[in-house]
Amino acid sequence: MPTPTPKAMSDKEYIEDVLLTAKTLTSMYHYATQESSTEGLHNQFKCNLNDSIAMQHKVFASMQQNGWYPQQMAEQQQINQVRSKYSQ
Repeated sequence: MPTPTPKAMSDKEYIEDVLLTAKTLTSMYHYATQESSTEGLHNQFKCNLNDSIAMQHKVFASMQQNGWYPQQMAEQQQINQVRSKYSQ
């Protein structure tokens, strides 16, 4: 029986995977920073957290530039509804 050939991932699929990995890494560094027991460890995790946030932003910007992370502008009415909901 022939072995199935795996389907190649597109550039968009690769970068989506990279973004998901970056988000997961950022989340893990966030919790590690909060839970660290020594100052040195806390500072190292915080540095790693900042680096992972910067990496995540670069990946997001690349996706957005290629049209792979479309965003929708909120209408003024929607903004006003949210603003009034949380201003009370």
